[in-house]
Amino acid sequence: MQDLTSKAKKGLLWSAIERFLTQGIQLAITLMLARLLGPTAFGLVGMLAVFIAISNVFVDSGFTSALIRKTDRCDSDLVTAFYYNILISSLCYLALYFSAPYIAEFYQQTELQSLLRVLGVTVLVNAFTLIPRVILTVAMDFKTQAKISIISVLISGSVAMILAINGYGVWTLVVQTLLTAICTTLLFNMFAPWRPQGKMTKEAFSYLFGFGSKLLLSGLLDVIYNNLYQIIIGKKFSPAVVGQFTQANQLASVLAMTMTGIIQRVTYPMFSQLQDDEAKMENAYRLTLKMAAVVIFPLIIGLGLIAQPLLTALLGVQWQAAASLLSVLCFGYMLYPVHAINLNLLQVKGRSDLFLKLEVFKKIIGVTILFITIPFGVLAMCIGLSVTSYLALLLNTYYTAKLTRISQWQQCKDLLPIWCSVIVFAALGYWAGSYLQTILWLQMLVNISVALSCYALYLRLTQKLLLSQIRSVLHR
Repeated sequence: MQDLTSKAKKGLLWSAIERFLTQGIQLAITLMLARLLGPTAFGLVGMLAVFIAISNVFVDSGFTSALIRKTDRCDSDLVTAFYYNILISSLCYLALYFSAPYIAEFYQQTELQSLLRVLGVTVLVNAFTLIPRVILTVAMDFKTQAKISIISVLISGSVAMILAINGYGVWTLVVQTLLTAICTTLLFNMFAPWRPQGKMTKEAFSYLFGFGSKLLLSGLLDVIYNNLYQIIIGKKFSPAVVGQFTQANQLASVLAMTMTGIIQRVTYPMFSQLQDDEAKMENAYRLTLKMAAVVIFPLIIGLGLIAQPLLTALLGVQWQAAASLLSVLCFGYMLYPVHAINLNLLQVKGRSDLFLKLEVFKKIIGVTILFITIPFGVLAMCIGLSVTSYLALLLNTYYTAKLTRISQWQQCKDLLPIWCSVIVFAALGYWAGSYLQTILWLQMLVNISVALSCYALYLRLTQKLLLSQIRSVLHR
């Protein structure tokens, strides 16, 4: 147990370093490109995001999670997953290539045809990272993954900046995405070399697909749903409006997804190794939940707090319309890490069937809210997206409670005080900075300083036990 805790702590550290540095560098590059390229370029790529994302879900097919979860994995499992991924990635690229003219016609944007055919190559490239990534994740070797991600982002980002400055427009973003995939694949296979030994077996495929198929279906639902907004906005509005939404959504999700990625990559293998000791796993689960909330809630809401002055200062007035969208989306995205921890527990328990059922319920609710809000514009759609996040939490915690001794009410008691304090102190920080709207950087400084000071004081006075538990975990 001590060795597992040590590995989890080290994994968490390097996973955090990798995610924060990678996403930080990527975010800085994206902001510079946004200022240079404008909303339309981002909108065109945003229209294609759903098709690339769907292809990547098919390529993975839940096999990554299945391999990580299986404690007695062998060469035949890895070989079976590898050849399956190569086959599916080839079929997906062919589908993208031949459907490109119809997608361009759907959006009435002719240049999307050539953009998709080049961008789709990333699907083929990504298939070759699956096994090395599984090997490093099982070993909780996130230090190596950190090196790979950072190097790839630096190389692709540097090339993208050169292309943007020289007027390559939307192709800058396509080349950046493709180059990131190529560099990542090459580095994964350099740092974690693996060659298929043996052959595919029916038994291995039955296990991998039996577990992964539910995750595949839930992943497809999730990807289609998450990109449904870009599809609808792209059909009803101009590429520039899609770009405004895409940028706001990306900025709102970057912290949430970064922290979620850190938590998922570390807690999933950790919970998997604790799955036979229910009490220890539930204690680890609750502490992870509270630690995530203490750190992530204020980070994401803090971004929403300073959205207006931040976008105006960094990107210019052409991106101002994205600020209100960003503030609303942050309110919903703050719960994403909590969703991730709940869903990790379902997978560890082997209930990928419940995972799929849960995704179906949530998507039905989300799509219903989406179509109700469409007539009222993009801002109303973003409000609906945030409301959906809170309704999804009720469903996630309901199923978690059925599989463990941790009730919905217990999770609510763990999270609600932190959530309320973050919202109240963010409102106080907004009020304090509202008198300085003519000096953008000073306004942001006051917003954050007031909100953060009040939050820190609250934690020190009312959350002493939680802070003590966090210090204990960090010093093990």
